[in-house]
Amino acid sequence: MLGIIGGSGVYNIDGLENTRWVKAESAFGEPSDEILIGELAGQSIAFLPRHGRGHKIPPSAINFRANIDALKRLGVTDIISVSAVGSLREHLMPGLFVIVDQFIDRTFAREKSFFGSGLVAHVSMAHPVCHRLGDHLYAAAQQAGIPVARGGTYLVMEGPQFSSLAESELYRSWNCDVIGMTNMPEAKLAREAEICYATVAMVTDYDCWHPNHDDVTVEAIVKVLLENADKARALVKNVAPRVQGDAKACECGCRSVLQYAIITAPEARDPAMVEKLSAVAGRLLKK
Repeated sequence: MLGIIGGSGVYNIDGLENTRWVKAESAFGEPSDEILIGELAGQSIAFLPRHGRGHKIPPSAINFRANIDALKRLGVTDIISVSAVGSLREHLMPGLFVIVDQFIDRTFAREKSFFGSGLVAHVSMAHPVCHRLGDHLYAAAQQAGIPVARGGTYLVMEGPQFSSLAESELYRSWNCDVIGMTNMPEAKLAREAEICYATVAMVTDYDCWHPNHDDVTVEAIVKVLLENADKARALVKNVAPRVQGDAKACECGCRSVLQYAIITAPEARDPAMVEKLSAVAGRLLKK
């Protein structure tokens, strides 16, 4: 099943059938909202509004663990994250879609792992985006005629305020390409849940570093987001059959990262943690 995390405008796709909103269960609290289940050209799809319908939840208050856990329990195997970002590079102009391949996590007020005391695991984040899924997104964007760039580093800031000029220049000096507030710890949790994950970063502005660009405003961002909504829907519509028809998906390394990541000995594992992680790591924790 393909999961889409993003804004509500992405979900109004022509051809999406048998839709229903379901209240998702999670061992980690309440997800951001109910999840819209539907079918697109025979492919099952689950849409989750990251900030809740109506954009009620700020980035730092999103229950990322519940969101990913709930999608896993529904059977989601691949996640496409659709996110608004600012550009830190002249050539990445507003309206462009960037299929990023790296992250720098500068968040500090969020729960970042499903694991913890009583059940410890360490997964690799060297390559945090599923390359296979990223390739599908890039091909689908080109097919739809969407301006797209392949590759880049996404700096995830805590927010909710936008960057200072000094911060923006600092991130540029780190060779970051885009900046946003939502893809961490989302990407880390998807990796722990053995779900393939890729980001479509929709550039809405030039952040505040650009000398000929006005300071970032919500009004300006929303304007570009609305202009990008049709592109985002076309992208999802084109990528769904590519994901469904990928015969090599079952071989993807993202789906077995926990195989050697759990370090706590079986006899030392907290039974309550084992139960809580029944969806995320159940295939390895079942006796």
